[in-house]
Amino acid sequence: MDVPRKDANRRKWIRRIVVLVVLGTVIPTGVVMLGRLKPAAPLVENTWPGDVQRGPMVRAGRGIGTLVAEDTLVIPSVTSGRVERILIRPGAMVTPETVILTLNNPDLEQATLDAEYQVKNAEAQLTELEITLKGQVLTDRSTINQLEADLERLRLIANRDENLWKAQLKVEMDYRISKAAAEQQAKRLEIEKERVGMRGQSIDAQLAVSRTNIEKLKGMHKLKLAQIASLKVTAGYTGVLQEVSVTEGQSVGAGAVLAKVVQPDRLKAELKVPDTQAKDVVIGQRAEIDTRNGIIPGHVSRIDPAAKDGTVVVDVKLDGKLPAGARPDLSVDGTIEFERLANVIFMGRPAFGQPNSTVSMFKIDATGNEATRVNVKLGRNSVTTIEVLEGLQPGDKVILSDMSAWDTYDRVRIK
Repeated sequence: MDVPRKDANRRKWIRRIVVLVVLGTVIPTGVVMLGRLKPAAPLVENTWPGDVQRGPMVRAGRGIGTLVAEDTLVIPSVTSGRVERILIRPGAMVTPETVILTLNNPDLEQATLDAEYQVKNAEAQLTELEITLKGQVLTDRSTINQLEADLERLRLIANRDENLWKAQLKVEMDYRISKAAAEQQAKRLEIEKERVGMRGQSIDAQLAVSRTNIEKLKGMHKLKLAQIASLKVTAGYTGVLQEVSVTEGQSVGAGAVLAKVVQPDRLKAELKVPDTQAKDVVIGQRAEIDTRNGIIPGHVSRIDPAAKDGTVVVDVKLDGKLPAGARPDLSVDGTIEFERLANVIFMGRPAFGQPNSTVSMFKIDATGNEATRVNVKLGRNSVTTIEVLEGLQPGDKVILSDMSAWDTYDRVRIK
C-alpha cells in the first residue's frame, strides 16, 4: 500500500514560490533590456554614394541655350508691295546677287513712268529756255554794238567841231553841243552794259534753277528705278538663308522684314544661366559648349544686364572649330569656368543642399553596410561638386542621393 509522504505538500509549494520568484525577476529585466534596444535601421536601396576628397576644385556654372549667328543680315522691304513669288527656302546657300523673292507693285511702276516723263518734259523746257535766253543775249549784243557805233560817231563830230572852233570856222556853242552829245552817249552805253551784265546773271540763275529741277526729277526717277529693282529681293550677303518671314500673296509695307541671312561658319552660343550663378560670370571667363556632336572651347563675350524669368543671357564666343552639324538655332549646353580652387575639401553635389549652408547627410561607415546621419557645412559650389567646410574629412563616403524619405532616422542600412 502507498505510504503518504509528509513533506510532499511542502516541496510543491516551495517549487511554486521559486518559479514565481524567477518569473518576477526575469520578466522585468527582459522588458527593461528590450526597451533599451535600438529600433532596427531601415534598409535603403539604390543609393548614390560619393567620396570626400581634398585637392583642386574647379568652380563652374552651367546653362542651356542655342547657337546663333554672330552677324545676321536682316533684309527689309524697300517699298510696299505684294509677295509675288518665293524662289528659295531657308537653308539654301546664297550670294549677294541671289534673288530670294519677288514683289509686285503696279502703283510704283506707274509712278516710275510718270517720273521719267517729268524728266523729259523738264529737259525740253530747259532747251526752250536756253534758246529764248540766247535770243535775248543776241539782242543785247546788237543794242550794245549800236550804242558803241553811235558813240563813236558823236565823238568824231565833237572832234570835228572842236577843230573847226579852234580854226575859228565854227562857234564855240556848236562844239560844246556836240561834245555834250558824245558824253551823254557814253553814259548811256555804260548803263546799257551794266543792264546787260545784270541780265546775264539773271540768265545764269534761270538756267541753274532749271538744271537743278532736272537733277531733282532725275533723282526721283532714279529712286523709283531703284525701288522697281528692289522688287526683286536679293540676299546682299554671302551665307545661308536662315529665315523667310513672309508668304506668297502677303502684302508688306516699306521696312517690313522679308528674310534673314547668316554666315554659318561664324556662330556664337547664347546661354541662359540661372541668376543665382550669373553673379559669378565675368567677361573673358573660359567656357565649353557641348553641341552633342563635340565640345567647342570659347570665352564669355557679353552678359545681358537684365534677368528674365530667373535667367541671364550670356554670349560665348567660340574659339574652336565648329563640329559637323553645327548650325544656327542648334540646342547646346554650356559650362562656364568661374575660378580654380587650389586645395580644398570637396565632394559631389548632393541632391539637396545650397552653397554656404548646413545640411544633414548620411555618412557611410567603414563596412559600407550602414550610414549614420551627420551635419555638414557646405561652402562654394560648382556644377557637379561642392566645397565641404565642416563635418566631413577626406576619405569619407557619403550618400548624395535624395534621403528625405528617411528624415526620421539617424541610421540606415545600405543594400
